[in-house]
Amino acid sequence: MTGTALLALISLGTVGGAHLLSRARWTWRTPRIGIALWQALGLCWGVATIGALLGLALLPYRKGVLGGLPGLYDDQAARLNPVQVAALLAAISLTGVLLVMLMFAVLRVVRARRRHRALLALVSRRDSSVPGTLVLDHPGAAAYCVPGVRSSKVVVSAGTLELLDRGELAAVLAHERAHARERHDLVLLPFASLRQVFPQFRLVGRCLDAVELLIEMAADDRARHGRPPRELATALLRFAAARPAAAPSGTLGVASHSDIPVMARVQRLLEPEPLPRRTRLAASIAVPVIAVLPLLLLVLPH
Repeated sequence: MTGTALLALISLGTVGGAHLLSRARWTWRTPRIGIALWQALGLCWGVATIGALLGLALLPYRKGVLGGLPGLYDDQAARLNPVQVAALLAAISLTGVLLVMLMFAVLRVVRARRRHRALLALVSRRDSSVPGTLVLDHPGAAAYCVPGVRSSKVVVSAGTLELLDRGELAAVLAHERAHARERHDLVLLPFASLRQVFPQFRLVGRCLDAVELLIEMAADDRARHGRPPRELATALLRFAAARPAAAPSGTLGVASHSDIPVMARVQRLLEPEPLPRRTRLAASIAVPVIAVLPLLLLVLPH
């Protein structure tokens, strides 16, 4: 019972943690650690919630979660009461819904990217001024990457080539290549699918927004290596002023659709504030602890 209660408390704690982390600003100073914290928190919530439901359902076997599972097949003497049956069905349903929605999100993104790649093959062109990049003959500002397993494509519009100078364009392309190299699309998938599962909860939407912003900031950090940060900052402001259209489904774009995240990104580029070493160390230690703790409670006998 103790392990089940702890799992339930951890599940509730992750909800409070997500609320606090979605409003945190210190993660902007170390976006990669912030992203890792979000991933650990999401894994912790799923394992703890399902584990607490299974633990409640398997209380008659007194062997913990994983130790009690074989009893459902082997021990016919133990009977589950209606509450325990409901907990078991809830655990199975939640597991199934999360997995199915994640698979659906993956398939939807794969189809969208396949269609967009086919479209790019018809309407895009190569330009010697931007090697390794596809150019769309469109007057509006656009810059995004189409991630892929074997290769990723970086796309810019003709309007972007006119909007930005050489340094700003190089910074934007470096930003998009950072998205592709670090596979930020895979980071977003679980959070996007979770929003599909719980669309009525605003907290889930705030979590996705927070992760999206941290991903953009992580790509900003990669793009400014070896070049003046002002180039990317100026490019972001030019994009914001141009009001670009949303990036196609399944892609990652440099532009944000809100002025507040843009100004936050510009400010941290121009006035970086390193995170204190102790805070960085504490956050780094918290990542594996948050991810592993509910898994240990599943394995340990109660």
